[in-house]
Amino acid sequence: MPDPLSMRPTRSIPVSGATLTSVLLGVIVVAALYFGRDVLVPIALAILLSFVLSPLVGLLKRWYVPRGIAVAIVALAAFGAIFGLGALMVSQVNELAGDLPRYQSTLREKIQTLRGAGTGTLERASEVLQDLSKEIDKPKAGATSPVLRDSRGPGAPIPVEVRQPDPGALQTVATLIAPLIHPLTTTGIVIIFVIFILGQHQDLRNRLIRLAGAQDLQRTTAALDEAGERLSRLFLTQLGFNAVFGLVIGIGLALIGVPSAPLWGMLAAILRFVPYIGAPISAIFPLVLAAAVAPGWTMVLWTAALFLVVEPIAGHLIEPLVYGRSSGLSPVAVIVSATFWTWLWGPIGLVLSTPLTICMVVLGRHVDRLKFLEVMFGDEPPLTPAETIYQRMLARDPVEAAEQARSFLREKPLVAYYDEILLEGLRLAQADAERGLLDNERQEHVRDAVADIVEDLLSHQDKTEAVLKDETENAETPLARLDKVEARREPADLPAQWRDGKPVVCIPGVGLLDEAAARMLAHLVEREEIGARAEPADALSMSRISAWDTTGVALVCLCYVEDATPAQIRYAVRRIRRKTPDVIILVALLGRSPQIDAQALPADAEVAQDSLRATIDKIRAIAGGSAEKPGLPRPTMVRAAG
Repeated sequence: MPDPLSMRPTRSIPVSGATLTSVLLGVIVVAALYFGRDVLVPIALAILLSFVLSPLVGLLKRWYVPRGIAVAIVALAAFGAIFGLGALMVSQVNELAGDLPRYQSTLREKIQTLRGAGTGTLERASEVLQDLSKEIDKPKAGATSPVLRDSRGPGAPIPVEVRQPDPGALQTVATLIAPLIHPLTTTGIVIIFVIFILGQHQDLRNRLIRLAGAQDLQRTTAALDEAGERLSRLFLTQLGFNAVFGLVIGIGLALIGVPSAPLWGMLAAILRFVPYIGAPISAIFPLVLAAAVAPGWTMVLWTAALFLVVEPIAGHLIEPLVYGRSSGLSPVAVIVSATFWTWLWGPIGLVLSTPLTICMVVLGRHVDRLKFLEVMFGDEPPLTPAETIYQRMLARDPVEAAEQARSFLREKPLVAYYDEILLEGLRLAQADAERGLLDNERQEHVRDAVADIVEDLLSHQDKTEAVLKDETENAETPLARLDKVEARREPADLPAQWRDGKPVVCIPGVGLLDEAAARMLAHLVEREEIGARAEPADALSMSRISAWDTTGVALVCLCYVEDATPAQIRYAVRRIRRKTPDVIILVALLGRSPQIDAQALPADAEVAQDSLRATIDKIRAIAGGSAEKPGLPRPTMVRAAG
């Protein structure tokens, strides 16, 4: 018959329609973005250009230039520069097109050289494929092709020629203009929207605040300010940095002798806005042209060396220093967003993928229902260190846990790692256990994982005083300084009875999670040159407590991570007293439950709460003789009169 206390009431969880509604809304938004791309792409370009130009308008306003005149000056300068660069690129392309026939023979010779250097495998494979293609295309036996013949006699086939009429003047003009209609329309929409956004900046901001909710002005204002600041900083920095990158590439190609070097420099600057693949793509055209121009391979090698040297230096050395803080996106988010926006809006979507995703992350940071966007695409760690260690405990993966411990212990002492990460992980486990989400088997996994970590750290040594001297003096916060001082604190001189044998016994209060805490505490006590041991979870059972070896035991520490009532603690203390009447008992309350009133606990027991560090300090004080003697009545708080 099952234990009635172990039976938990079950209830059915109704399936909410919120998830389905969110999915449908997401599908509708994606479909609208896809089918409305002809209108939305120019608007998106205009908004992003306005982020670049808005600081310039603000600068002119600070010089007492009226807003309308400032917008006109900035717009004319910006679009004049864009159209000027476009005209320069067109002239360079026309010049290159006129010179291409001269490079044809050189390129043909190099292709023949490469083909002659091969083993002939590709040629033989090509011949086999051509023979198979001819065999497949061969008509079937007996099949006749339809031939138009004269029905009035047995004559030969009549040849038929179809001729298109000569196009008229209007048709010729329409053929020339048709490919230009879409780019010109997009350019016109972008120009109009940029001027409108810059001119009506304040009005648009107020309308967005009203749409987002005027009742929460603080959050809406913070979201708009953060988005504007991050995007403006990102665009201006990228624009300046990529322009310098393109200038360096253009000058380098000109010195090497590659034709149309300004064109390839501008192309490198533009393509570098495309994350990861932009710079390699920009190197393809100069390499092909270098192979077509020079008879040898020297120019090709110098061109490849230019890109192989400049791009890593720019991307991995200079760019992090120039950008300072990151854009706020994780590397995976950059790749995913680039793929998504390229599929949605084509090449323009690839260029706009990073800024658009930044807007989504900022939106997710300030809108609760869109929090998942920040979690998925932001660069903040998705889990806290305590959540990470708890998840690794459940997954029975000690490798990542050990790596996390080594990384943490480079900067902080072991007691801080136990308190801030391992103990917090046990508290998360306890919270799941209270909700019925952590069965005994998984609690054993957590207990065993903690035991493995403790065993792995038995030989760990914190930084010595000589290493930490400069770091302690330069610590940014008092807490960091306290952690470093704690790492080099030497234990006080202790009586021989605390150094010999195992005078401290750490006993789990309730269950398996308390056993894990007891192992951690025993390790920390041992590091204070005080002998200690940890008992298993059932140490307080009748069968185990009667078999205790109490020889040399001076202090028993009851460890509680799991919630315990004062009645349970008093019962455990009475059991220990029956076995060892003269031993000192210390109750370590390490969970996150509300603190228990000391008056409700046994008067003959010491109490330490909240952290392993406080428990160690208490044990050190008891061993050194500076703690109050247990067994005396606790002082009563008396409110002063008046």
